[in-house]
Amino acid sequence: MSKDLPGMSLENIVEACDGEYVGDRKKLKEYITGAVIDSRKVKEDYLFVAIQGERVDGHDFANQVLEEGALCVLSEKDLPDCKGPYIKVPSTKDAFRKIAAFYRAHIEAPIIGVTGSVGKTSTKEMIATVLSEKYEVQKTAGNFNNELGVPLTLFTIQPKHEVAVVEMGISDFGEMDRLSQMAVPDVMVITNIGTCHLEQLKDRDGVLKAKTECFGHMQPRGIAVLNGDDDKLITQKMVNGIPPIFYGKGFQAADGSFKEIYATDVENLGFEGMKAKINTPAGAFEIRTHIPGEHNIYNAMAATAIALRMGLTREEIARGIEKAKTIEGRTNFIEAKGMIVIDDCYNANPMSMKTSIQTLAHAKGRSIAVLGDMGELGENARALHREVGICVGEEKIDALFATGELAEEYAKAAAEQNPDCEIIYEKDKEAMIQKLLSYVKEGDSVLVKASHFMEFGEIVSRLTK
Repeated sequence: MSKDLPGMSLENIVEACDGEYVGDRKKLKEYITGAVIDSRKVKEDYLFVAIQGERVDGHDFANQVLEEGALCVLSEKDLPDCKGPYIKVPSTKDAFRKIAAFYRAHIEAPIIGVTGSVGKTSTKEMIATVLSEKYEVQKTAGNFNNELGVPLTLFTIQPKHEVAVVEMGISDFGEMDRLSQMAVPDVMVITNIGTCHLEQLKDRDGVLKAKTECFGHMQPRGIAVLNGDDDKLITQKMVNGIPPIFYGKGFQAADGSFKEIYATDVENLGFEGMKAKINTPAGAFEIRTHIPGEHNIYNAMAATAIALRMGLTREEIARGIEKAKTIEGRTNFIEAKGMIVIDDCYNANPMSMKTSIQTLAHAKGRSIAVLGDMGELGENARALHREVGICVGEEKIDALFATGELAEEYAKAAAEQNPDCEIIYEKDKEAMIQKLLSYVKEGDSVLVKASHFMEFGEIVSRLTK
């Protein structure tokens, strides 16, 4: 079977991005087999997209990737000494989006788009795992969900794939519009509308407006799958003239409307996972997920809504849900040195922080929260950090270790809410880590969570290595 990407000849790529082709014109009839922005990931007949980064300029690797088998380079610069063909464009990022949109039109597999303030990655993983019970599935790797990640994901979808699950993340208005122009989803899942990226989006109404830009570029007759327990999402009664599929706990939404997919008999098994009954128009069935946290029941319901429409049986859905796992940095439970370390340090906002703290509260031994600053929260940042501290107190977490400019708000609020909580705040991260390492012992459960810029992965490594 050909490894060429359908429609992706150099001739078509030049036309799609309105670029200037430089090189052997005989190669215009040849097809690329993939596209990358990382020179280390180039394979035979790939398109290499040269990106001018803060530290590294991809243009410097043009000859290297051609020698390693790349078919062509997409470039913003003249490359007079180039050893192979290149396409010159004003902006490689803009051109890459145009090329990805062109390729999307040649993808026959339905695309499931996933967005939301919290739970995008875990929901994407759950949907992909469930659909894999019946189909050959491609999915976003890790969290490649932005304006470079989405086109990179699209170029991994090959003719063998029967469905693709594409994560879509934003931080400002207009971004989702551009992402959905490329992905053109057949189904669009929105997990929730929370308090994140408020520096740009201002409030939850702004988040709703930004997230729902995706509706403008869905396939004709495309379906929206929305969290019916989210007060903002339940206002979306029609999407492009079609009622959304709502899911949530219990049959009835807060506004009196009804959910098509709903959970009852939810049982929290602590660190062992969750059980529930999922009720659907096709009948009810029991599920078990080994991933802790009630939010995973929501992930399972979203996956159920899609899987039923794609012809999976209830038995296949339940089996897929039970197989679902977490990925590194996303509520990943690590057993090390007699402790359980909950690695949830990829990113953080108030909603995800509270969810993780509630999961930690089910620890059998001492519960220890290690928390750092949350970013991009705008003018209410201190108040939102305080809300998280209140949650630490309310959930009776045994100890809080906090570091960062704003993390002092966690400490103050937790102390007020629960005087029995042992609290250590250090503005200096290393000072906090030293106190943490001398404090933890066998039997402890330790949550490590902060926004990505805090680089808390280091703390996970030092706790577990």
